[in-house]
Amino acid sequence: MDLQKHAQRQDAAARVTELRASDADRDRIADILRDALAEGRLTADEHAERVEGVLNAKTVGELEVFIRDLPAAHGRPAASAYAQPRPAPGAIPTEADTNIVAVFSSAVRKGRWRAGRRMHAYSVFGSVEIDLSEAIFEYQQVVIKAVSVFGDVQIRVPENVSLRGTGGGVLGNFEVHTLDSAEPEAPVVYVDGWAVLGNVEARPKRGKLVADILDRVHHRVDRTLRKHLGH
Repeated sequence: MDLQKHAQRQDAAARVTELRASDADRDRIADILRDALAEGRLTADEHAERVEGVLNAKTVGELEVFIRDLPAAHGRPAASAYAQPRPAPGAIPTEADTNIVAVFSSAVRKGRWRAGRRMHAYSVFGSVEIDLSEAIFEYQQVVIKAVSVFGDVQIRVPENVSLRGTGGGVLGNFEVHTLDSAEPEAPVVYVDGWAVLGNVEARPKRGKLVADILDRVHHRVDRTLRKHLGH
């Protein structure tokens, strides 16, 4: 069964490389190249040459060529055919598991912590940082409602989850860097909200990967069930 699932994933990954590249795909590759230039992995000429190639690339597979010798390319394919649809109405409770509020102050949630199904972040003349790069995901779908009024909300996620966003800005900036995981079991983080004379930004944290998150959770659940059933 495991071999069959592995083969299916390989076939899916091969199909992904043939997909037409989107602007979000090109932006993500360009970000990786920019980081590589800043780290000294690429010279200025190499960076300029690769960026030009990225702009002219037609498929996801062509984009991968420009980063395959960089660390960011390993451990995660470039894009995915497995992006989960938005949760159906009522699928996720409207009440937040976690509220993070900063009013004329700052609030930070980072490190090893359990991400609930729904989080609410409010920044009023303050700053909120939500760092999920080391968080434990116990749910496949996580919704973050982010509202910034004359404030700043920064959200960071691991590179191997999917990231989606819906919102806008009123004399402010609402920006979600769309991210697609190639793993069908990978968590999906949805960022919804508004920035009123403020800033809301969500993006992947380079170099941070969470491996087999849901598999570990499922194994723990299975062991607990077997224990209670006496097996």
